[in-house]
Amino acid sequence: DEENVGSLKQHLAKLFEASLRATVPDELDVEPLIAACNPRFGDYQCNNAMSLWTKIKGKGSEFTGPQPIGKAIMKNLPESEMIESCSIAGPGFVNVVLSKQWIAKSIQKMLTNGIETWSPKFPFKRAVVDFSSPNIAKEMHVGHLRSTIIGDTLSRMLEFSNVEVLRRNHVGDWGTQFGMLIEYLFEKFPNLEVVSDQAIGDLEAFYKASKQRFDSDPGFKERAQKAVVSLQGGEEKYRKAWAQICEISRRGYERVYQRLGIKLEEKGESFYNPYIPGVLEELDKKGLIEESEGARVIFIEGKNIPFIVVKKDGGFNYASTDLSALWYRLNEEKAEWIIYVTDVGQREHFEMLFTAAKKAGWLPASDNIYPKTSHVGFGLVLGEDGKRFRTRSTEVVRLVDLLDEAKSRCKAALVERGKAVEWTEEELEQTAEAVGYGAVKYADLKNNRSTNYTFNFDQMLNDKGNTAVYLLYAHARICSIIRKSGKDTEELKKTATLVLGHPDERVLGLHLLQFPEIVEEACINLLPNVLCEYLYNLSEYFTRFYSNCQVVGSAEETSRLLLCEATAVVMRKSFHLLGIVPVYKI
Repeated sequence: DEENVGSLKQHLAKLFEASLRATVPDELDVEPLIAACNPRFGDYQCNNAMSLWTKIKGKGSEFTGPQPIGKAIMKNLPESEMIESCSIAGPGFVNVVLSKQWIAKSIQKMLTNGIETWSPKFPFKRAVVDFSSPNIAKEMHVGHLRSTIIGDTLSRMLEFSNVEVLRRNHVGDWGTQFGMLIEYLFEKFPNLEVVSDQAIGDLEAFYKASKQRFDSDPGFKERAQKAVVSLQGGEEKYRKAWAQICEISRRGYERVYQRLGIKLEEKGESFYNPYIPGVLEELDKKGLIEESEGARVIFIEGKNIPFIVVKKDGGFNYASTDLSALWYRLNEEKAEWIIYVTDVGQREHFEMLFTAAKKAGWLPASDNIYPKTSHVGFGLVLGEDGKRFRTRSTEVVRLVDLLDEAKSRCKAALVERGKAVEWTEEELEQTAEAVGYGAVKYADLKNNRSTNYTFNFDQMLNDKGNTAVYLLYAHARICSIIRKSGKDTEELKKTATLVLGHPDERVLGLHLLQFPEIVEEACINLLPNVLCEYLYNLSEYFTRFYSNCQVVGSAEETSRLLLCEATAVVMRKSFHLLGIVPVYKI
């Protein structure tokens, strides 16, 4: 059923599956191996012949080697309007050239029915993406930028694939630091009713001042430790102070999320606190928890240190909270894939957490079966000196300031190009925001997330090369070509026919059609840079097409306008998945 198959690759896999069944009817567990191939030989290839020969060699098969198997696979392919021709290369690789009429028809169908018909299809329905997750009473700094941006993009790609995504902000809103914060709050404001954001001022400075008191004044330290006990015991006065500190922090984060267009639902550490005793009891009953040097731990094979779930003083820690959160997500929220987006430094913690969950029987032993968990690690943000990105006073950089600077630099560049005269103030503001915030996001997402990257305003705001500015301008240029034609694209979708006559039109058309499998690959491997690379190549292929194929005023104008529109639609969806707002004029 061609209508209900996701990507181009899946279409081909269906055809080759039928051929494999006919070629080797006794080998039932053979999956078609389909990959894009060298453009000199075709568009895709089926690579099953070699591995099949290894499997059936010596089983009294009619085949004498991998190449005859490849030939049989090619001969047994069902008739399909998709395929123009096939050929055999090397030891049985089946190269496929797709029909350009079919490519054109598929693109035209997408323009009529909407790009949602190109969404990938996955075997799971609900995922949790745990990302951003700053600590209460600390400013969001550049380290939180990566988790926030990467987590949002992964969520968007899964949502586009019709997966229900529970976007979770696992904020650090519980723990011993609240004792000193609350005690300091009581000291500064004996009358708690009047505490406001203005009164506390800079939360980060408030945190530092309370920490200084904690470290230097034994009397304060003792009161702070008692305050933790009172808070955990649920005493009204302490809960209220805690709630106020959390609320002031939350308003700070909202300023960042609002600029970046991020939607998150907060379920912080405190949310899972009531579940800890029950979860630990279950693990204890299963014989997983042991005593070690006064603490309670789970030993993990292959790790030098145990997974501590209750500290020596009887207190809970990250491990106890994370185990309870994982239990809750599997049992209460019924998530099938739980994705944690944090820096690579936490990899070992998550490896131990996931292994403990497998030992408890919460997760299957194999990572290929759902429910499953994944840790999405990312590298550091570096300054131009190659060290952690900081301000001159060695403070970590506040995220709000960073985003505001990106916007103001963009606005200045637009004013310099005379846009303040041509555009309304609102258009100027909106474009500066779209380009400025988009540039910061793209500079992060285009790198493989596991590597460190250097934060450099001049590079990310450059309008040449692989930057959001270049891509947003490329999209605006396509919109301007369509506007110049004076034609209504909605009307064209109904009346015009897309024909891919020129080689550059075919290259662009094929690339457009590969969008669903790229999103699928980016989701499965949790790598947003795969989509960034696709988007950059798309704009390069469009430029080549536009340089060699006249659009407006040519005999092929209506067909080429449809190709322009299809490119713009795929670009816009790519921007949306990357959390970037498109620009329609420059």
